[in-house]
Formats: sequence, C-alpha cells, structure tokens
Amino acid sequence: MSALYDLIQGEADVGDESDDESFDEVTGDPKRNQNGANGANGRLDDSSEEEDDDDDEEAARAVREGFIVEDEEEPEERERRRKEKKKRRREEREEEEAGLDEEDLDLIGEAIPGFERRAPSEPKLKRLKRGHREENEERAPRGVNDIFDSDEEETASRTYEDRRQANRGPPRGLEDEFADFIEQDFSEGEGREREDDDAEVARTVRRGLGAVKDTAGLDEAALEDLKEAFGDGGEYDWALELQEQEDQEDRRVDLDDPDTVAKGIELKDVFEPSQLAERMLTDEDNQIRAVDEPERFQIARKPYKHLILTDEQFKEESIWISNLMWPKKRLEPELRDPFQKAVAKVLEFMITDEYEVPFIFQHRKDYLIHAARVAVTPDPYNPSLPQYVVSAEKLLNQSDLWDIFDFDLKFRALVDKRNVLQRTYDNLKSLSNTQGSNSFDDVFEEMLPTAVTMEELQDVQDYLHFQHSSRLADMAIVNGTQTNGNQRRPGASRMIFERIRGGKVYGLVRAFGITADAFAQNALKKEGRRQYTEDPSEGPEDMASSETILDPPDYSQGPQCLRAAKAMFAEEIALSPKMRKVMRQAYYMSGVIECFRTEKGLRKIDDQHPYYEFKYLRNQQLSDIARQPDLFLRMLRAEEEGLVDVRVRLQNYDNFKKRLYTDLESDNFSEVADAWNRERRSALDMALLKLDKIMARGVKENMKTECENQVAKACREEFLKKLDQAPYKPKGMVLGTIPRVLTLSNGTGTFGREAICWAWVEEDGRVLENGKFLDLSVGDGEKNSKDGADVAAFEELVMRRRPDVIGVSGFSAESKRLYDQLEQLVKQKNLRGAEYENEDGQDVSDRLEVVIVNDEVARLYQTSDRATMEHPGFAPLTKYCVGLAKYLQNPMKEYASLGRDIVSLSFDPSQRYVPEEKILKQLETAMVDMVNLCGVDINEAVGDSYTANLLPYVCGLGPRKATQVLKAINLNGGVVSTRAELVGDTDQRRLPAVGPRVWNNCASFLYIEFDSSEPESDYLDNTRVHPEDYELGRKMAADALELDEEDIQAEQQENGDGAIVRKLIKDEAQEKVNDLILEEYAEQLERNFNQRKRATLETIRAELQQPYEELRRNFALLSTDEIFTMFTGETRDSLCLGMIVPMSIKRVNDDQIEGKLDCGVNATVEAQDISSRMDVPAKQLYAPHQTIQAKIMDLNRKALTAKVSLLEEQLRRPYRKEVDRMSDEWDDRQEAKDKDSLQTKQDVAGRTQRVIKHPLFRSFNAAQAEEYLGSQAPGDVIIRPSSKGLDHLAVTWKVSDNVYQHIDVLELDKENEFSVGKTLKVGGRYSYSDLDELIVNHVKAMARKVDEMMQHEKYQGGSKADTDRWLTTYTEANPKRSVYNFCINPKYPGYFYLCFKAGQHAQVQSWQVKVIPGAFELQKIPYQDMRALCNGFKLLFTNKQNEKRR
Repeated sequence: MSALYDLIQGEADVGDESDDESFDEVTGDPKRNQNGANGANGRLDDSSEEEDDDDDEEAARAVREGFIVEDEEEPEERERRRKEKKKRRREEREEEEAGLDEEDLDLIGEAIPGFERRAPSEPKLKRLKRGHREENEERAPRGVNDIFDSDEEETASRTYEDRRQANRGPPRGLEDEFADFIEQDFSEGEGREREDDDAEVARTVRRGLGAVKDTAGLDEAALEDLKEAFGDGGEYDWALELQEQEDQEDRRVDLDDPDTVAKGIELKDVFEPSQLAERMLTDEDNQIRAVDEPERFQIARKPYKHLILTDEQFKEESIWISNLMWPKKRLEPELRDPFQKAVAKVLEFMITDEYEVPFIFQHRKDYLIHAARVAVTPDPYNPSLPQYVVSAEKLLNQSDLWDIFDFDLKFRALVDKRNVLQRTYDNLKSLSNTQGSNSFDDVFEEMLPTAVTMEELQDVQDYLHFQHSSRLADMAIVNGTQTNGNQRRPGASRMIFERIRGGKVYGLVRAFGITADAFAQNALKKEGRRQYTEDPSEGPEDMASSETILDPPDYSQGPQCLRAAKAMFAEEIALSPKMRKVMRQAYYMSGVIECFRTEKGLRKIDDQHPYYEFKYLRNQQLSDIARQPDLFLRMLRAEEEGLVDVRVRLQNYDNFKKRLYTDLESDNFSEVADAWNRERRSALDMALLKLDKIMARGVKENMKTECENQVAKACREEFLKKLDQAPYKPKGMVLGTIPRVLTLSNGTGTFGREAICWAWVEEDGRVLENGKFLDLSVGDGEKNSKDGADVAAFEELVMRRRPDVIGVSGFSAESKRLYDQLEQLVKQKNLRGAEYENEDGQDVSDRLEVVIVNDEVARLYQTSDRATMEHPGFAPLTKYCVGLAKYLQNPMKEYASLGRDIVSLSFDPSQRYVPEEKILKQLETAMVDMVNLCGVDINEAVGDSYTANLLPYVCGLGPRKATQVLKAINLNGGVVSTRAELVGDTDQRRLPAVGPRVWNNCASFLYIEFDSSEPESDYLDNTRVHPEDYELGRKMAADALELDEEDIQAEQQENGDGAIVRKLIKDEAQEKVNDLILEEYAEQLERNFNQRKRATLETIRAELQQPYEELRRNFALLSTDEIFTMFTGETRDSLCLGMIVPMSIKRVNDDQIEGKLDCGVNATVEAQDISSRMDVPAKQLYAPHQTIQAKIMDLNRKALTAKVSLLEEQLRRPYRKEVDRMSDEWDDRQEAKDKDSLQTKQDVAGRTQRVIKHPLFRSFNAAQAEEYLGSQAPGDVIIRPSSKGLDHLAVTWKVSDNVYQHIDVLELDKENEFSVGKTLKVGGRYSYSDLDELIVNHVKAMARKVDEMMQHEKYQGGSKADTDRWLTTYTEANPKRSVYNFCINPKYPGYFYLCFKAGQHAQVQSWQVKVIPGAFELQKIPYQDMRALCNGFKLLFTNKQNEKRR
C-alpha cells in the first residue's frame, strides 16, 4: 500500500510507433512512417538517422571527386566532420526560427481590424539540398484554383530532406493566437533543454569561414602549403563559440523573470496593449500560463500574492468563516465542532494543497461528511448483526465550498488591511518613542485584534487618523512621503480639533467626567466594572469662562469654548470604535427600512407602475428585506432614478437614546450635576446625528451587497438546473446518447403564410440538410380536404433520415400552432423514429416525439459570428434551427460556447439590478461544477472546438491554461494516450501540458477513451478515479477477481500496472466488485495511512462498472409557464387575471368578438361581456382592426388563449397586485393625500382654456360641481371640463341629497380641440348627437327612473344599515314571511341596493340595481319599470333557490 502515496507510480511507456500509418498530405493515401517513433512531429524527430544519411551522401560525393578514399578515412576525421556539419545545421535552423517572421505577423494580425498585410517577400526557408534547390524555387504555393491539380509526380520526387524541411513547423491542428508562445509555457529546465535540442537541428551558417571544399588535384604537400597560407578554418573557433553562447543566452526566456524577454520583434511591438489583453497575450497572461497553480486561484488571489497567512491566522480564518456560515446551515447544535473542522480542512486543501472546489468535492468528499457510529441494541436471536450503524450527516455541499473560497478572499483582504494598520501604528509608536514620549493607544491595541469585519477595521482606521492626525503628519514627513506638496492636507474640521486637543479648551472636554471610550464601554453592557461619570465642582458655563480654559485669540469667550468642547466630545464619541459597534448592533437588531416618494415619484409612479409596490412602504424589518432581495434592489434602483428616498432608521429611537443618556450621565443630585448632564446629552445628540448617517449608509450598502449576492446565487441555481440535463435521450438508448435531430421554426412569421425553415443535424453535429416548407396542413378525409403541398416532402424526409426527435420553437405565439400541426401530422401519418432493440431482443420503433425546445441559446447563435463562420450560406432562421438542434444534442456545450454572452440570458427577473461581473462569476462556478461532473474527453477536445469550449472550466484550468494544454498536445503529436502524458516525459521527448499541481487538479476530469487493443491504454484513465487512487482501484479489481499476490505480480509484469483492471474488463467481471466490503477497506486506509476514503471507494466501485456514467438528469422538457413566457415574453406577474390590456380586434360577430393581445395571445369576448346594452349589436360598437382596452377574465397559458371583458363596470376597476402587509407597513394616509392632490391638479389642468356655449356649462371641478348642485333639486345637471383632456366632457347631476354622479362623455368628430364633438359617447354604449340630446335622453331619463324608485312603496329612505335592521325587525315579527326593500347606494351614485331576507333565520342579502337611461338593470338584465323589476327579482331568486335544491 505504500504506492498509495505516489501520485504517479511510474512514467508512461511509449510504444514503438515505427509501424504506425500516416497519410499523404496531397492524396490522402496511407503510407508507412519512415522516420522513427516521433516522426509525426517535426520538432521531436530523432535527427540521428538523418545525420547518418547526410554523412553517407557527402562521403559518397567525396569519393566520386577523388578527394578521399572511403575505406581509408579515419574514424576521428569522420567524427570531426560530422560535428562540424551538425554545428552548421544548428546555426542555420536557429537563425530561421529566431523571432517572428512576416508570415507569422500576418497570421496573427488577420483578426485585428485595419491590419495591413505586409507585401510578400522572398521565403526565408530556402535551405534545401543543392540538388533540389531549383525545383523547390520554381514550385509556387497551391491556391484554391489548384486544389484539383495532380501532384503525384512532384510528391514522389520530393526527397526525404524536402519533406523534413517542409514539416519542420509544429502541427497546424490548433489554430489560436498563442502559436508562437508555447516555448514560454514550460518549466525552465525543460524549456532550455528543448531550446538546445531545437538549436542542434536548426542553426544556419552565420559566417564565411570554413574548410576549403574544392581540393581536387592537389597533393599532400600542396594541401599543407594551403593550410599554412589560409588556415584550416578552425583558428577562430574559440571566438565563434563564445559568440554562440552569448547569442544563445540572449534568445533564452527566463520564465522565473517575466521582465526578461527575447531579443527581436515581439507581439507587443506590433499590437496595442488592449488587443493583446483581449486575446490574453500579455506578459501577465503568459505568467499565468507558466505558473503551476490553478488559473482561477491565481486571478482571484492576485491582490494578495504578498500575503502569507501564519498558523494563528489560519486557525482564526477557519473560525471566522465557520461563524459566518453556521447560521445559514441549520444543522444540529452538536455538529458545530465537526462543521468547523470541516471548514478548516477545506481551507487546508485550498491554501496548502491548492485544490480547486471540484477536486475537493469529488476526491475529498469524506471530509465534508460527518460519520458517527450509532450503537445498535443487540438481537439475541441474530447475534451476527452488526453492533453499530454509521450515521452520516452532510456538512458542506458544493455551493458551500465556493462560499468558503470567497470568504477566504475576504479574510485575506481583512488581514491585509489589519496588517497595514498595525504597521502604521507601530511606526507611529516608534516615532513617538524617539521623541521622548511614552504614549501608546490602549483603545487601538484593544480594538484592532477584535475587528472581524471591514467596517470595524474602518472604524479603527478612522479613530487612528482622528486621534493621532498630527503624529501621522509628522511621520509622513520623517518617512519622506510628504514631498512636493502632494500629500493630501487634512480637512479644516480635523485641524480645528487638533488645535482644541493641543490647547487649554481640551480641559473642558476632560471636565465632562468620562471619556468617549468609557462611555461606549458602558453602552456595550459587557462584563466588567461600570465606568462612572464624575462632575466637576464648577458648572459648565463658569468653567468655560475661567482663565484655565479661555485660550485667546481663537477661544476668548466662555460660550465659544463650551461649544468647541461639546463639538470635540461629540466627535470623539462619533469616532469611538466601541460606540460605532454599539450603534451598528442596534441598527442590525432594530433597524427598519422605509421608502418615501419624491416629488418626481409622485408624478411618475402611478397605480400601474412597477415601483408602486413600495411607494408608501414603511417599517420593513431588515430580516424581511433579506427574504425579498428583489424588492430592496428595485427600491435602490428607484432611488437612483430619483423617484423615491430609501431611509434606514432605528425603531424605538427615543428609548434607545434614553438608555444611552443613563450610560453617560452622572448619578449625582445637584444643580452642577444637572447642568453638566444637560451638556453631556447635548453632545451625545450631536454625535448621534453623525452616527445615524454613518450607520444608515453602512446598513444600506451591506443590505445591497447581501441582496445582490442572493440574486446572483439564485441565478447560479437556475443555471445549474439548465446545465443539469443530459442530451435528449433517443428511444431505446442509454442516457447520454447524442440524438439525430430535425428542427423546424416559422420564426416571427404568421402561421400558414410564412415559410417554415428546417435543418437536419447528425449526432456528430454536422448539418447535412436544410430547407423550407410552406404548407404542412393535414387533410381531412371526411371533409374531402387534401394534405398541404409539403406534407409528402416532410414525410419523405422523416422516412429517409429517421430522426430521433423533432424540435420546434419560434419567436411568437404562432409557433405554438406549428407545434400543434406537427403533432397532428406525426400522429396521422404514423411517423416513427429509428428502430432499436427492446428487452426481448426485437427491433421496434416508437412514434416520433415533437418537443418545444428552449431557444434562448439559439436566438444568440443565429446572429453570432460563430454561426456565420460555420454556416456562411444559411439564412438566419436556418441557423436558428441549427442552434435548436445542437441544444437538444448537448445543452451544456451550447451554454459553454456563449462565453461572456451567457449573462445576456435571463435566469432571475432581478438580475438586471446586479452588476454583470457578479452574475458572471456565479454562472462560471455553476459551469465549472457541471463540466467537472461530466468530464471532458481530452482527445475529442483537441479536434472539436465545441468540446474545447469546456476545457477552461475544467478543475485547475482556465482560458489561458486550456489553450496551453491544447497547444502542447498538438506539439506532442495531437493525441493523448494516458493521463500521465499531460505532465510531460523527457525520455519520450513529450512536452508538459500542465505542471504537477495543475495536473493533480485536472487529471481525473480529463478522460481518455479506453482501447483494449492498445497496450498503453489504461481503463482507469477513462473513469472519474484520480491517478492517486489507481492503486486502490487495482487492489479492488484484484480482490474482485480473487487473485493472490503471485498472480497479481505475474499479470503486472507481463501486461503492466493496469493489467488487473484490464483483465476484470476483459472477463466482464465488473459486477464482482459489488461483493466487496468497502467499509473494511476504508477503516484500513484510515488506520494505516490516515486517509479517509470511504466515499472514494464507492466512486471507484461505480466507475469500474460504468466509466464516466451520465449523472445528469434526463433532458428537461419545458413547462407550460416556460413555453408561455418563451412565446409571449410574459410571466405570471406581467400578465394575469384582472389586468386591463390593449386588444386588437380581428373579427366582430353578433355573439362574439375575436382579437389578439399585444403578446400574441388570442383573446375572445363572449356576448355577455361585450356591452351592457343588449339591444345594441356588437358590430355597431366595434370594428375590425380597432384597438380597445379589455380586462382579462380567464387565461389559458397552455393553449395561449384568453377570455376578456369590455364591460364598463369591469374596466372601471383597475388591476392592483395584492400584497400581504401588516397594518403599519403601508402609509394609507399619505397615499390618500397624494391622490387627492393629483386629482386636484388634474382637475385644474383639465379645465384650462375650455369654454362651451351652453347654459348648463360651468368651469367647475368635481368638488365645485357637487357644492353648486347641493342646493339644487334632484335631477339637476351641469356640464363641466374633464380632467381626461380636451376630447372629454364631464356631466355631473344630482341623484339625491349628497349623492352626485359624474359621467364621462367622449367627444368624437370634433372640428377643433375646443369645439364640442358631433358624436358624444357615454360608457362606450350610448351615443348622442349633441349635449341637449344627452341631457334629455340620458341624464333626465335616469333621473326619472331614480324618482320612480324613490316613490315606490318598497323604497327605504335611510342607509343600508337602517334597511337591514328594518328587515330583521320585520322578519322577527313575522317569522314565516320573507321581505325585500330598496335603498340608495351613496358610494356608487346611480346604484341602489335591493336588500332582502328570506325568513327569520336567513341572512340579510343585497343585490345591486343599476339605473340606466329608461330602465333598471339587475343581474345584467334590464327592466322597464319598478313592477317589472320586482317581478324579475322574485323570479331570479326563485330560480336560484331551485338550483340550490338540485
């Protein structure tokens, strides 16, 4: 088991690749690899064979020229010549690869707007064998027009040297902006070693010295003379070698020093810093790639890189975080200590081990669970039962781990600021000591260590700068920080307080008898001795006027000194850290938030405004606000818009202040004591004014932050739900199988008129077919109607392609009709999906399912650059269909492809009130959680950009390190065989993709598909098992196979470390691991190695049976509300019953009106809801294409239909959201006052400049009209201006004493805005040609009916309460009789109550009777006179009683 501690037991063996097939670049035909194990990668080619070929060729040429004899050449001479050639070749290649050439700059600059491509220059890479030079110079680059040219002969003629030179660059499979920076991404040792290797095969000739080559015909003596005259070319080798070393040092990039850069042209010399930052190509980005630390850790902890926590601070942090998290966990009290230990362990994993959240949650899960043994009562009849059971309690979930990570950053900020304050104080104290003063501050030294929030630290800082401002200024001078007048000068008030502190007036401050700190100590009510206040012998005014206090010229009078002393004492109280703590505690315990409308808000926020919900909100507890984060954020947004004023106040403020008075005042009884107590209270009042402002501001900011965090976390949870869904599961397939999809959409087009676009997408994401349909209507044989023109084509497409699912979506409610039509089409034509094998082994197929697809990603995709690049010829709606199909195939990949655009999606209605970065941060954590739950196939990511989009979210990686990983893999050949390869292998010449720490984080989340035919392939590399636990997995496999030690050793010696697991899979014996008793394994590991692995063992067991099993939920079909919102844009809050909305009329029938709401919902008005005048046809009142106001009476969200009413009485009652509030939480008095004020203003504004020539016209408002008619007879009337505008008039008539009806008259066909309309409409039902007709046929007709009612024998002249009492009295006197009466309804003029009591024991009931011109209306039925009304009432009542009996 000792191997359990090894992260990697051994380096991966790289098999012999000499037999691997490669493919010709032009013909695509397979060819055998000719250049050794790593021939696929030009940078890693073994050059030894190449050098031998070069030497043999040169030796043969020398033999032909007669210079040397092949057999007589000395080995030493040959070795020397080989070294010289190797040296020349290294120099040539080094010069070729130094810096960025023009071609590289052009490639990088293509994405930069306005970048001008350099003029083509002569190719640099021209050094080929002399025999092929002309041939290669004549060969031109192939363009698009040459794509079908035959190059077989040219390809065949290319020598091995040509191919090697052409393939020298890195593989081009990865196209990104980091292509020239990969050498900076590796460790220093490996990077330099690789650079040296590259230089050995890449150096160019840089000097003209060398041995004489053409020596044919010269004898030995001549050669000696030649050497003496010209030398042998080696005289200056020592100087050249020194020059080479200097050049090599200049080219080398030291990763440990980011300021060291390569000589020559660089990206920052060409592009703007903003462009480099956007593409993550800055020096800082390169540093992040190079450092072996999780990228998210580096970015988050960047401000605190200099901070190193001590052991004591680490313990303090665990307690600090536990205290913050514990109140929200709601765990049992006895779990407090295990919870704190779990938090401390998580911090250790994050800080010491640098493990990211997914790693901790997946591989350290045992530390997040509290397991306790619970004894079991022994069973005498079954002694074999266990003596205990294990009770497990989950202490921390994955969201908690992210909270701990955030709290760690906050704690670092806290410690950093605390350290700065401590250093400032230490310097201050040392400066004071050097000046001979032994002063130090007890308050500071007491409060700094106890400050646990940034607010408390700020309090300590404010106190320090107030109490020692002069010393801090002196310290700044001593330290040289106050130079050139750039030091900020203290405020005037601060300078005044310093003069007071340094003068005689401060004696009056001391005379208050208690210090600000002592008073605050009393207010805190902590344990300890109370600080008592001492009174001076003199009164405050006498002492202030004494010579010991007066300090001319500034303070030459007693009252002036007293005011200054009170101000000083108040400032000391306000800046006391303890006093601020007292106030902060009081505000958070008893503070309330209230909302007051501004003058602008009075006008802007009406009954239908979204801010009306809090316009008059009062007395909201902070705990209540915390449960409604959206409400508070909207309040703050309204405050920003100047509509309301959000205030924080302290409940029972007077009582709180009285308690503080007792802590400050003295207990003495004398005139002097009373005088000083008055001054103390006055000073405290001054301090409280300042403290109230500070506390209110702090509470609002903290509540805002807390509410923003809650909304952001709500967005995270909603995003997790969207991510936690597997691809749509085809029938008969396992969960996780990618479906073949056919998607259709009519966009915003009208159903049946506009084209329907469709796209067919294979399971690998390729769009193989797309097109348009116009008519998919299904015929009806009974009605002899034929199928639509495109039904046959649609049926043929489905039969030919056999999709697994049909997806539908769109931008309007019309798409719901397309969905209904497709369902009908599939059902009638019996269209079925692909066949699959059922449990009985039979091939079956099911009817195709038509689903409505969430289109939030597809809407962004259709207009994205990515869609244009992938499908340049597609119409936008076709791209939209492609986006729908890809969402069905893998929602997580589609969300990952959005990048930062993810914040444009709606996860919570209140997210628009939260900063975008805060939302993005939470959404990123959700994506990280889900990507690591599912894992990423690293080899698939290399070749598929959609899968590569997931890599930045893998544990330990990020956008920078993800590109580094892909680049390194491509340089290593483009394929990863084992997880161990990711950390590199110097023996196999493999570059590291990540460092050990990052690899430790990401290894288990990057899986490699197991291939039983490959000896190197390890089954565990295809599982969620971490390499650190491979030994456990192999041990479990061996135990499941019941192998002994000898069998295990033999199997591993023959087939490697993974042989046991391979044998388990080969024998299909995975089920045997279920027989293992993992509890014993876990106990042994914890006992022997102090490792808690119980949950890890369960993971291993599951992975051995089903590697990387799909753990996400089934694809989530949209709910009715989600479909309604997607098609209409309306939610349950924005469209609900009772709302009055515009409706556009489509058709008008006598018994029904059909229309459509603005959101696309089809609306219907039934006959009884059209008009209260049954004798007027609907066509006379309304016409098609007319837009009218309608009230929603019923809403079918599934069918996207509504029933609405046009009745006047319904429209008169506007919708108002019902909110459950306490009686003191809404200011009804202010609301009523504001409504009256607005009404008055509207009345004044509405009647300005309106004068009508009519004897009954008066320029009155409603109140004036009622006052005028008060002395008139019932039925009298006046005409007056309307507040609704110049196209309205108001008619007020007296119904009865103190009862007046105001009638709104709409004027139509006006010649100008001041004239009376030729058509006058009342209530949308009654039309008149002039005012006289309206008064006679409308007002007077109703007045006659009112008079008829009041003259009837059944009419009671009193109030309704009087009538109810009369009815009760009558039935008591006549128990067997029923009785009814009428009385006026003064609240609704023009209405009467019909009150009745059906027997002695029945309840008094009442129906409304409305007076209309010439009739009475009861239960929407008109009656011409009182007799008919009474008979109608009796009939209606009898019918209702009969219905009840049934």
